[in-house]
Amino acid sequence: MYSDPAILQQLFGFSAFREGQKEAVESLLGGHSTLAIFPTGSGKSLCYQYVATQLPHLTLVVSPLLALMKDQLAFLRSKGIDAASIDSTLTPEQNKHVMNDVRSGRCKILMVSVERFKNERFRQFIESIQVSMLVIDEAHCISEWGHNFRPDYLKLPAYQKELDIPLVLLLTATATKKVKEDMASRFNIAPAHIIQTGFYRPNLNLHVRPVLEANKNQALFEEIHKQQGAGIVYVTLQNSAEDVARRLQQQGFTASAYHAGLDSDVRQKIQQEFMDNKVQVVVATIAFGMGIDKSDIRFVIHYDLPKSIENYSQEIGRGGRDGKVANCTVLANLDGLLTIENFVYGDTPDKSAIERVITDIQSQAPIEVKSSEHNSPQFYEKNNIYQWETQINSLSSASNIRQLPLKTLLVQLELANVIRPLYAYFAEYKFRFITGKEDILRLFSEERSRFLDAVFTHSTMKKVWGVVNFDSIYEQYGAERSRVVAALEYLNEHNHIELASRLITDVYQVNYPQLCAENLADRMAHYFADNEHKEVERIAALVGFFELNSCLSYNLSAYFDDTKAPKECGHCSVCLGKVAKLGYSTPIPLPDTAQVTEAVTALQSHLNGKFEGPLTLSVYCRFLTGMTMPLFTRFKVKQVKGFACCEHCRYADVKAVVSSIID
Repeated sequence: MYSDPAILQQLFGFSAFREGQKEAVESLLGGHSTLAIFPTGSGKSLCYQYVATQLPHLTLVVSPLLALMKDQLAFLRSKGIDAASIDSTLTPEQNKHVMNDVRSGRCKILMVSVERFKNERFRQFIESIQVSMLVIDEAHCISEWGHNFRPDYLKLPAYQKELDIPLVLLLTATATKKVKEDMASRFNIAPAHIIQTGFYRPNLNLHVRPVLEANKNQALFEEIHKQQGAGIVYVTLQNSAEDVARRLQQQGFTASAYHAGLDSDVRQKIQQEFMDNKVQVVVATIAFGMGIDKSDIRFVIHYDLPKSIENYSQEIGRGGRDGKVANCTVLANLDGLLTIENFVYGDTPDKSAIERVITDIQSQAPIEVKSSEHNSPQFYEKNNIYQWETQINSLSSASNIRQLPLKTLLVQLELANVIRPLYAYFAEYKFRFITGKEDILRLFSEERSRFLDAVFTHSTMKKVWGVVNFDSIYEQYGAERSRVVAALEYLNEHNHIELASRLITDVYQVNYPQLCAENLADRMAHYFADNEHKEVERIAALVGFFELNSCLSYNLSAYFDDTKAPKECGHCSVCLGKVAKLGYSTPIPLPDTAQVTEAVTALQSHLNGKFEGPLTLSVYCRFLTGMTMPLFTRFKVKQVKGFACCEHCRYADVKAVVSSIID
């Protein structure tokens, strides 16, 4: 099969493919899984959108952000292509409608988040559908070497095999050579089917402007006054977004703050006003921009340092998608490094916290497994494997590990052959009748009617809602959980009941001898320490990049394995003779030992008798530098005197002072 310009024109209104698109499309139509690496704004999505219309069955798209999905769905619908998403914003009625459209073949493209695969009801649904192609947007999330690594993405190769999906398309704009190779190997994509266009975008003017913190607002006003049209100002913290937007409004700019702390309808309104040019400047955390298909963004300003070169590249990539000039300026000093580094340290779990997770897994082992000698291969085969069930919220709270690093830990335990995910289920299913119970029973044959009667009888009715008791149904009627869920889904689909489910429980198979391996916690702790080191190095690379004395555009392209960019672009700040040297606005304060001692004592007193685990060095450091962790939320630690008293100090300096106190 070959790409057809007539179909491209007819469906999408484009007279020709852009660079790389035709190669990707023909690779896929030829039956080859493909990795496409195109710069932000160069039309990656069209590759799967075109191919999906030519394939016999469903194209399933995994996308990391709801905003991305909604934007792409709007585009597809505007072209008359049936596409939908299954996501948390849908009502039960809308959900049912989408599933019916997919089953009937009317819907050609279905978009979901990677977390949706853990949903028992979704898995049951998607396993009953033929899928022609799996598309993974922002595919660098698969790679542990990538900047936005998402542990759940590591499971996508297994999902592809389980669902028997013949074709895969990976899409990303930001992949270093290492990330590219990692992504391709996970999906067995041959080098011939990796399609990478040039990274360099000649219409982006990259500038680094060294500026002291006290002068930053004035520098921002000056930069925006120079610009024509709409732009984005990126900040690190939600509070900064509000503060900077307010200052811009006072200067007469139409500006709005945008961050994850705002209600979704407020975010949607700001996004629409920006699209309609009613707001000139959006001051945003990185939550903004991923789903924005606004081609005429004329400037991107980093008020705070980005988190990494990859983040920087992704964020400036939102400028100038119409091919016209866009100015990308970093108001740079080293003050923000503390905040970025703290985010890194805040995600590294203690060894004692890792041990709490291992203990939780061991606690569910049957007695005969715990007491076995582990010597006999026959015994091992039969008894040394058991199931462990957990809910991520409660495990996060009990272990004192934030949810993202906890998910990463569980994936690392998978890779170490300690646990293997079997399935996830909702701990609670409940329903309410739309059609009367007796009327429902009359619709079915005698055996099915008896079975449904058992389901209804063994559900605990609370006012109008009945909570299903799967154990009781199995004991009394012998029906497996899967049959009960399938029956409830059928009744829900046909409007006889309204079905609701909650409390996702993950079920893993446990390899007990591997779990009890002597150095397991050490190995896991070492992995996170390595990761922490890698992230800190990434921050150093970012600073090194901004202080380069050779062309920024060329070096940025080379970082992403593109050697075709010109050695000198002629329009970045370095090519224009302005090499940046970054410094701190004021000397970084050292922690006050007396203040730290008082705060440590206050924390010990507050948690005495409440928290069973050890108060480790990192718990004290996170308390003093004002980071969040489950322990702090659970026991209202933010109210304790001394919380965040060292937020402007180096983590390493705080660590040194705390070490001297608690030793």
